[in-house]
Formats: sequence, structure tokens, C-alpha cells
Amino acid sequence: MLHAVRILGFAPTTSIAHRYDLTIPITEEVLGDDEARGWVTRSTFAELTGWSLTDSGRQENERRLRVERDLVDPGARLSPLHGQFRGLNARLLRAVTDWQLYAVDGRLVPNDHSNVGRDAATLDELAAIADGLRELQVGLSRLLSRFDGYHPRFVAALGRARAGAPAFVDRTDVDSCHRVWFELHEDLIATLGLTRD
Repeated sequence: MLHAVRILGFAPTTSIAHRYDLTIPITEEVLGDDEARGWVTRSTFAELTGWSLTDSGRQENERRLRVERDLVDPGARLSPLHGQFRGLNARLLRAVTDWQLYAVDGRLVPNDHSNVGRDAATLDELAAIADGLRELQVGLSRLLSRFDGYHPRFVAALGRARAGAPAFVDRTDVDSCHRVWFELHEDLIATLGLTRD
């Protein structure tokens, strides 16, 4: 549960439950216990009420991840997979930037998505990244089953974008390619005990 809150950042109970296929009552009970321990806090921002980790909750999550890493990956097989991720991550960042902006007379302007060819090229690059993600997920899931869902979610988002819903490339309030990738990134670096730096 702590890890789900960390990956999602700030999320309502339903999203946390959905992350690992838990029931709402179980999720509420565990979050209540974690709140009593001082590991999570519930707050309201605009019209959204959700949970986030406290500093002590983040420390507890990191402690648990260290224990998990020592048990499932004593040979450090996850580290080379992080290198594979980094190559894909650079491509993903370029693709999302290309989706959002393009150069006109030496300056960047917002992409209005009127150039079908330019957008199609970006979607094709995201499809190639999805192929790399499939391979990466296989390696990650051999060690930790929680990495299983990223590729199907990414492909589903890409399919929705190709079907005419451009928000599914880069929006953060839907299960877009960018959001799925952000969660994967957080999951992987947390698992490895790294930071985004």
C-alpha cells in the first residue's frame, strides 16, 4: 500500500485500491492504519481528496524495498534493466516533447495537432518504445510481479491516442502513455533505491 501511494504520488483511495487490485474496504483499512502510524496523510486539493506519503512513510517504504531487493535480487539483476530503461526513457521524453511542441522559425510553439504526418511519426515512435517496454517488463517481472501491468497499460493508452484521443499521449489526469511511464520510472528507481537525479 505504501508503495502504491508512492508511485501514484497523490491519489484517492479508489486509485490506490485499483493499482494492485485490492478491495476498497481493505485499502481504507490499511490506509487508516498507515495514517495512524504517521506514514500517510489524507488531504484535499481543489476538489480532489487523496493520500500521500509523509517523510516517515517514504522512509518506511524505502526500508521495505531494501529488504525486498536483498531477497529477490541478491545478484543485482535489476541494475542492467535500469540501463535498458534509461535508453527508452530518453526516447520517451523526446516523443512527448515532439507531441507537445515543434519548431517554427527557430522557436518552439505548442503543437496544435494539425500536421497529421508529424503526429503519426510521434505515435509510431511511441509504438516502438512500447515494443522495448514489452521486453523490459519481461525482465523486471521475472524478479517482481508488480511490474507486469505497465506494457498493457501503455499499449492501451497508445491505442486510444491513435483512435483520436490525443490526451492519452501526455495528460496526467488520465492513464496516458506519459502517466504510465512516470509510474514505471518511480517504481523502478524506488525499487533500486535511486532518485530521479
